[in-house]
Amino acid sequence: MKRNATAVWNGDIKSGDGHLTTGSETLKQTPYSFSSRFENGAGTNPEELIAAAHAGCFAMKLSYELQEAGFPATELHADCHIEFGIEGIKQSHIALTAKVANISDEKFAEFVKDAEENCPISVVLNTEIVVEYTLNG
Repeated sequence: MKRNATAVWNGDIKSGDGHLTTGSETLKQTPYSFSSRFENGAGTNPEELIAAAHAGCFAMKLSYELQEAGFPATELHADCHIEFGIEGIKQSHIALTAKVANISDEKFAEFVKDAEENCPISVVLNTEIVVEYTLNG
């Protein structure tokens, strides 16, 4: 299985701009710029897309592991924040709210740790990953 995306950039780093398109066209010529990355300008940025990918991947991995163990989740709400600077990504922080019936906090923590370490996006990120969670039955 392969997935793809295309980035087009025009101009210099400060005054230029670009757009991103994914193979699925979920993003279709979505704008990005210096302003959207390093300030609060309109458009997306690579770190925001990494946050979305990590939140989604983590939630799916956790859902799969819980289902396989007989603890299907009613809802997993993963909110990811990427912290970065000139030297790169410093941390990916996931705040998770989970609705899972009939599971102990200790057992749930094991599944969270597994997803934190083994979802494919966690595996490729070369950074500290922090997950905090709230479990509701």
